[in-house]
Amino acid sequence: MKKLLPALAFIPMITAAQNFHFSGRFGLAGYRGDLKAHPITLSQLDLMGSIGARYDFTEHIAGRSYITYGKLHAADSKGTTAMQQRNLGFETKLLDWELGGQYNILDLNEHWWTPYVFAGIGFYHFNPYTKDAVNDKVYLKELSTEGQGFIAGVDNYKLTQFSIPFGFGGDYSLNEDMRVGLEFGYRKIFTDYLDDVSTNYVDQTALLNAKGQTAVNFAWRGDEYNGAAYPAAGTVRGNPGTKDGYYYVALTFTIRYFFDKYKQTSGIPGARKEKRVGCPATRH
Repeated sequence: MKKLLPALAFIPMITAAQNFHFSGRFGLAGYRGDLKAHPITLSQLDLMGSIGARYDFTEHIAGRSYITYGKLHAADSKGTTAMQQRNLGFETKLLDWELGGQYNILDLNEHWWTPYVFAGIGFYHFNPYTKDAVNDKVYLKELSTEGQGFIAGVDNYKLTQFSIPFGFGGDYSLNEDMRVGLEFGYRKIFTDYLDDVSTNYVDQTALLNAKGQTAVNFAWRGDEYNGAAYPAAGTVRGNPGTKDGYYYVALTFTIRYFFDKYKQTSGIPGARKEKRVGCPATRH
């Protein structure tokens, strides 16, 4: 009895904790925008990884949050002939945070696997750069390559912005406490400058006077491809009608080992390991 009473006092906390899962993702991320010929492709992908958590509210509904670190890149040299003549490219490190909900189609109390969908809100930080002739990084935002900040009506873009994450996936239960899965996610973002390319070429002399020769060199790189002269002001450089975005495909892993292990060693009656899967606190 002396051992049982302290354990009973922690039952509400333990019951809630049993719904909590540590989670991780590891996969490949890709960019969608002006420097890719097709919106979603299997080319020009980069590694990404996430750490986070899920909480099962019911057998079908879960809350989730992740912090993701990765990289995005693309280059005109891998695109169409017209894109190759423009000859631009970018890379960026990416830090992403999301908070959302997940709906499991099947009940993991009754099935060993389930497909699911998810959506939420998020924030991300990026900073596009390219490489010069000696492979040194040149950060593009500070160059105002399309006249941001010195041409009327062309505002500077922010490097930390809001996003809407959504996607789908599948989970498979290895046992009561561990799940593995596969997930595809997309980020709807609200800037067209993830790649520093959006609208039209700014006047060469105006750009030179405002930001210097380096800005001119990296606003137009077609001369490196075929020696073509800097385009006239107003010539189309990107497509402002389609916002940029990014996506990923990743393996997932979730674990609830620690809390069930505490239940087994705390002296609580009925701590024998169950063979069923899902959320013990919500079982009938």
